[in-house]
Amino acid sequence: MINAMKFKTLFLSAIFVFTGNCLAQVPTGDVLVRGGTVLTVTNGTLENTDVLIQNGIIAEVGENLSAPQGISVVDATGMYVMPGIIDAHSHIGISNVNESSAPVTAQVSVGDVLNPYSIAIYRALAGGVTSSHVMHGSANVIGGQNETIKHRWGLLDPDELRMADAPRTIKFALGENPTRVHGQGSNKRPASRMGVEYVLRETFAKAERYQEAWAQYEEEAKSNPRAISPAYNSQLEVMSDILTGDILIHCHSYRADEILMLLDVLEDFGVDHITFQHVNEGFKIAPELAEFGASASIFADWWAYKFEVYYLTAYNAAILTRNGVLTSINSDSGELNRHLYHEAAKSQKYGGLSDTEALSLITINPAKQLGIADRIGSIEVGKEGDIAIFDRHPLSIYAVNQKTIVDGLIYFDIERDADDMRLSVDPESPIETVVLHTHDDNHRCLHEGTLDLYDFLESNQ
Repeated sequence: MINAMKFKTLFLSAIFVFTGNCLAQVPTGDVLVRGGTVLTVTNGTLENTDVLIQNGIIAEVGENLSAPQGISVVDATGMYVMPGIIDAHSHIGISNVNESSAPVTAQVSVGDVLNPYSIAIYRALAGGVTSSHVMHGSANVIGGQNETIKHRWGLLDPDELRMADAPRTIKFALGENPTRVHGQGSNKRPASRMGVEYVLRETFAKAERYQEAWAQYEEEAKSNPRAISPAYNSQLEVMSDILTGDILIHCHSYRADEILMLLDVLEDFGVDHITFQHVNEGFKIAPELAEFGASASIFADWWAYKFEVYYLTAYNAAILTRNGVLTSINSDSGELNRHLYHEAAKSQKYGGLSDTEALSLITINPAKQLGIADRIGSIEVGKEGDIAIFDRHPLSIYAVNQKTIVDGLIYFDIERDADDMRLSVDPESPIETVVLHTHDDNHRCLHEGTLDLYDFLESNQ
């Protein structure tokens, strides 16, 4: 009979082997992008430069590169070549967003509900976005695990969307969303911001005791084959992996006070890696975030859509960056994610960021926050062949993406774009009187379980 410790090890190993075998089949391509202005992000701007991608990997970057026989060539003369854009907070490509049945649902994962048919993936490609951090919603203090995907539109196996071996991440949420969903929605904790802290501390403490129990068992089992293992708990397994640093926290947050609260909690439990999402009041506590080593993934200019997000400034990204906080711009939207280069440009306008600093907000910085900067986020030899080609500098309001390449394969080409593909309709068909909704555009992560300002005013008339 296999004891519990061996079963746990074998079970997890089988999952990783199975997933790895699935991902090994993802197709890659070869292409030479010739003569563009290459915005490497990490190594400056290179004029009239070629980028050679072979087997999905950037093989060479330089002038007048020779095209291997049979390789396709893309003429980028007069165009701008940049790393594929990375959306650090998205909900596209999944069929469910929230498991809202309890304040802690760490055991679930949006990776189990990937939907390769989601048209939002194609729309993202149209905006030069090659990867998304697909997140659980914000109904829970400690929500489900997230999934980092590549936008391989047309591949129909959900596993082929996964970015192989990307670090595991999980969604936390502070403030009104979990308190309304649970406190007001089902009369269970947390019903207040102090209740949110209690749930965090209680759950981390349970995970510590769970770790200690397994450590004691494993030590006893060395000399006692009859040692009895603790009961396996999938939720506490995940929490234990957070404590050991094997899972990275990404936390929905707005107010400065609650952000500081979570920093105190993490410090008490020895967790030193977190990316705060939204972070509307990050500009108020930028030095504290930098001192802790926390990252911030923010909106360029969204605020005041409910009471707890009343305060923000369009200078948020610049203030955080100038204080040494690793900062990215995200969409949290199936529509806005194809405009992330516009969002980066807004942050340049309001704060005087350089071109490289602004582009870093949507490329290398989110890659660092997701633990994948050694693979994507800049144009460098040895990195994966994910790039976007624009007709003008991507920080220009007039810029339009022309081609998007993932793993060396062209997944979006504006010259071969089907009629109204991004709308998924026939432009010549009669217009019916219907209203179409998709889960991607109606997930309400921002408002989860809450009243926005207009709802509140209407309900109190």
